Amino acid sequence: MSDRLQLARDSYSAYETGDRRLIEPLLTEDFIFYSPPDPGIGLDRYWEVCWPNHERVTGFEYVRLIEHGDEVVVTYEATRTDGSKFRNTEVLTFRGEQICRAEVYFGWDL
Repeated sequence: MSDRLQLARDSYSAYETGDRRLIEPLLTEDFIFYSPPDPGIGLDRYWEVCWPNHERVTGFEYVRLIEHGDEVVVTYEATRTDGSKFRNTEVLTFRGEQICRAEVYFGWDL
């Protein structure tokens, strides 16, 4: 497994464990996050809006984890704390060993 694939996995592990210290060094200072409700938010807003979601997720199962150039495409099935599941795809763009951009494409409930 390449380093970037492992770094991508590590970023999701932070959500599984609720340990923000795991993901902080993986994100660049100029990190930008995109999703339909949050198009193009910076790191400060990401911590306010997105990070609290770790409290509702207990785990991720990877459907695909593909490295292509500076990007890693991740499709996962996540389990919520209530036992329900959902599927999303994310494109993580790397600059060196850090993620500088994340694009989230919402899937569906399973």
